Amino acid sequence: MGLLSFSNAFGGTPESKFWNWFTKNQDMIFNFEKDTETVFDKLSFQMNKVNPELTFEFGPIKTSGKREFVISAGGIKSAFSSVESLFGAAPESEKWIFVKYRQRRSPLNDLEYGGISIAANDVHYQLYKDGDKLGIIIFLDGYDESQHNLYGHLGFLFLDEALGEYDIETKVGFIEFHNRESEQYDGALPLSELAGAFDEYYSQ
Repeated sequence: MGLLSFSNAFGGTPESKFWNWFTKNQDMIFNFEKDTETVFDKLSFQMNKVNPELTFEFGPIKTSGKREFVISAGGIKSAFSSVESLFGAAPESEKWIFVKYRQRRSPLNDLEYGGISIAANDVHYQLYKDGDKLGIIIFLDGYDESQHNLYGHLGFLFLDEALGEYDIETKVGFIEFHNRESEQYDGALPLSELAGAFDEYYSQ
């Protein structure tokens, strides 16, 4: 008698189990706005079975009737392999567009976190060569070292919007956050121009 593999004996891989659950509950997930907290809790619980570092985002419903479901590593490079394996196991779907990693956004969104609101137009950057990568200083209006965690979180969210999660983790060296009073601010450029300058550098 042949032996079953461990994964098959218990109903498949963690990735296939996740997608089986997702497919069975996709109407609830697609319309998550009806009970966001419950749906997000259930989805997080299932995704954590694949890798506790994984997270997700939803896009708005498109004119095609489909909705984006973004599989993210939460900016943690060690979880990239789990993003790849979960994305690779995703089923064909008439309701969903599955996307791996948080993507660039244009135009950039204004952001709010922890009671701090920052307009995208008020965010600037400077680029520096850092070995074989590029280092970035992000200038945030009102940045205060005593609130580094709050401003840092906003800064990384802006960077994800500008460059996308994958490029941030694979092509960016040091990242610093300053305010406009910083001595490095002179010559800083609008964050909306970062993607173009970044891509031009790596195309050379």
